Amino acid sequence: MNRRNLIKMDQDEIELFLNGRNSLTLGTINADGTPNLVAMWYGFFSDGSLGMWTFAKSQKVVNLRRDSRLTCLVETGSTYNTLAGVEIKGVADLSDEKTLLIEIGSSIYERYFGILDENGKKQVEIMSNKRVAIKVVPEKIISWDHAKLGGTY
Repeated sequence: MNRRNLIKMDQDEIELFLNGRNSLTLGTINADGTPNLVAMWYGFFSDGSLGMWTFAKSQKVVNLRRDSRLTCLVETGSTYNTLAGVEIKGVADLSDEKTLLIEIGSSIYERYFGILDENGKKQVEIMSNKRVAIKVVPEKIISWDHAKLGGTY
């Protein structure tokens, strides 16, 4: 078996990894063709799709309105044998629909701050103004977990 297949995560491992409390690097394409990379907190829509929200006038939204292609990277590890990650290549489905904004905002809030109480619901409602929901529509998923190598290189 080749090394690539040894470190590849299965679907359950990918889901478990993505459900960790990590940041995501979002890559979009600037007008001049250069990459725009930003760190994002992310959550999940009720259909299981990975998503984020951000200000409607942000560079990433400007880029995605022009070219919906994106790449998302969630990675962890500080030594070779602890490197793990999931890269998602796909397109963005943008929405300013209030229900979707509240849905993804609530998911992000719970992932990074804890239980969504009444105060949290109010904060999500306020923060949803002037934002856009970004649903990631995957076309290709690449994963790796170097711990599967058992300490060998």
